Amino acid sequence: MGTIAWAGRKAGGALVVLWLVATAIFIAIRLIPGDPAEAIMGGPGSQASAEALAAARAEYGLDQPLALQYLMYLGKLATLDFGTSYSLKQPVTQIMGEVLPNTLWLSLLALGAAWLLALCFSALAMRANRVGAVIGNILEIIAAAVPHFWLGAVLIMLFSSVLGWLPAVDNGTAKGLALPVLTLALPLAGFLTQLMRDSLSEAMSSQFALAARARGESKLAVFWRHGLRHAALPALSLTGWAFSSLLSGAVVVEAIFARPGLGRSLLSAVLARDIPMVTGIALFSALVYIVVMAITEGIERAIDPAGASS
Repeated sequence: MGTIAWAGRKAGGALVVLWLVATAIFIAIRLIPGDPAEAIMGGPGSQASAEALAAARAEYGLDQPLALQYLMYLGKLATLDFGTSYSLKQPVTQIMGEVLPNTLWLSLLALGAAWLLALCFSALAMRANRVGAVIGNILEIIAAAVPHFWLGAVLIMLFSSVLGWLPAVDNGTAKGLALPVLTLALPLAGFLTQLMRDSLSEAMSSQFALAARARGESKLAVFWRHGLRHAALPALSLTGWAFSSLLSGAVVVEAIFARPGLGRSLLSAVLARDIPMVTGIALFSALVYIVVMAITEGIERAIDPAGASS
C-alpha cells in the first residue's frame, strides 16, 4: 500500500474512532445517576434553588431533547470546543494546555526508560545461564504485574524514607521526576521484555545469526546488530498501547507524587462530575493513542517494509 493511501486510511480510521469515543462518553455521562445541573452549580452540597438549576440546564442546553443535545455536543467537539469546566470555571482547553506538558513529559520519559530497561534486561537474559534465565523471567512477570500504586509506595519508602536519595513529592527537579518515571516504567519494562524474549531466542538461533557467529562476531554483537532488530518488532507494535497505558497510569502516579497533570485533573473532574473536563481529557487520550499507533506503524514499515505491506 502506498504512503498516501496508508495515510488516508489512517486519517479516516482516526475520525471514526474519535466519533465512537465521543459517542460512548456522551452515553456514559447520561447514564450516570444525578443531575448534571447540580455539578454545574457546585455539587449536591451547593443547595442551589430550583430556579438556578433550571437556568443552568437552559444555559448548557440540558433542557433540550437528547438527540439535539448529541448534535450540539458533536458540533462543539468538531470545532475543538470542549466547553467550560464546571468546577474550575475556565475553558477546558486552557486547563488542559496548562497541565498537558507535565503529563506528556512524564509519559515520554517513562516510555524511554521502559525501553532502555527492557533492552538491558534482554541483553542480560541472553548472557545468563539457565538458572539466571529462570530468575530473570520470574522478575519480569512480577514487574509486569505490579500495580502502580503499590510500586510507587514501595519506591517512596525505599528511596525517600529509608535511603533519603530522592524526594517523595515531585518538586519540579530532575530528582523529583525520578520516582514517578520509575513507577510508570518498571511494569512496562517487564512487559516489553517478556514480549521480546521469545522473538529474541528465535532470532539468535536463526541462520543469519549463526552465520554471523561463524564469521567471528561475538554473541553480544550479534544481539545488538542482528537479533534486536527482529526481537523488538513485537514490542514495538504495542508501543501505542503502551503509551496510552502510561497516560492511564499517570492518573495514579500524579496523585501519589502530587504532580500536576492530566491524570490529577481527570481524577478531580470525575469526582466533581465535571463533564466537559472528563470529555476533553478522554478524547485527547484517544487522539494520542491514535497518533502514537500511526507513528509506531510508520516505524514498523521503515524497519520491515515487507512485513508491513503484507
